[in-house]
Amino acid sequence: MVDSKRPMAFVEDEDLLDDVLKLAAAAGCDLECVPDAAAARLRWSTAPLVLLDATGAEHCERAGLPRRDAVVLVCAEPASKSLWERAVGIGAERVLELPGAESWLVSVLADATEAPAPTTGRALAVVGGRGGAGASVFVAALGLTALRMSQSALLIDCDALGGGLDLVLGAESEQGLRWPDMHLRAGRVAASSLHDALPSRTRGTTRLTVLSGARKGRAPAPDAVAAVLEAGRRAGETVICDLPRALDDAAQAALTRADLTVVVVPGEVRACVSARLLAERLAELGAKARLVVRGPAPGSLHPDEVAKAVNVPLLTTMRPEPNLSQALDRGDFSPRPRGPLATAARATLAALAAQPLRTNRSLRAAS
Repeated sequence: MVDSKRPMAFVEDEDLLDDVLKLAAAAGCDLECVPDAAAARLRWSTAPLVLLDATGAEHCERAGLPRRDAVVLVCAEPASKSLWERAVGIGAERVLELPGAESWLVSVLADATEAPAPTTGRALAVVGGRGGAGASVFVAALGLTALRMSQSALLIDCDALGGGLDLVLGAESEQGLRWPDMHLRAGRVAASSLHDALPSRTRGTTRLTVLSGARKGRAPAPDAVAAVLEAGRRAGETVICDLPRALDDAAQAALTRADLTVVVVPGEVRACVSARLLAERLAELGAKARLVVRGPAPGSLHPDEVAKAVNVPLLTTMRPEPNLSQALDRGDFSPRPRGPLATAARATLAALAAQPLRTNRSLRAAS
């Protein structure tokens, strides 16, 4: 019986294949090697990762195999122009030049073996239209709602001056790492490592994992945010990022990878003015933004009027959540399944699921 979780290699260059097999062994990866395009076709849609050399890519392209994610070309010398053209033709994500990219290949093989997911997870960025808009509370509600919907989710706190997502969830005393403890820079991190290291909640077979700030005022490094976000996406999880309004480098690292950005705006005139400035900055950064309008509206502003004033399409609205302040102070925040927060969260998650995946990948040699 074929194990659909095994990465696949179609590499005809024997010396190159020998190098790839050694790296797979170092990664603890049981790599499946196929001899031809016909055998590759059988595993093309199910393998979590596909490695090809120039000849393998040529055979797959001639066989008409469809484009898919997680296809990597490997070569034993500086990539030629024809290899780059072959990579574009087959829809490869990267061209890896060995031995320079050995560490990257070991990491991606380990990750594919450890936590293969049938689909890539989507990423959502959430930012408040003004200070105190309730973005962090909405991020927590999104995570808890995803968990109730049997979707594994990863919450990433990117707001160094916020109170911390763990505090919103009443998890500030739970064991696990926070941002200052992570010591991450560039590179890859396995989702299982995050699951082991971070505070989490489980419901059946699904998990809500939280990477919170630690109330020390230091923003995470942009490369670290990118590494954690991509780990969640590769594991098929819904990744939800709480961003500061300043849109610093860490926030921009999340924005460039987000499939959808949500701006939470109270139904107030001053909030509309503030959110309009933020929306203009988001547009400059290429973010695909939608609006969540939070009531009540003291001046009776209609949500459509708020959306027009901010110049961002309306996604959904939410009324006040009963007893929210008391629940947050007690540390037992749990939005009612049919309450305003959970209803808006479900609408937002549905909109996220409907978005085409946004990739930030570029076809380049890794080193």
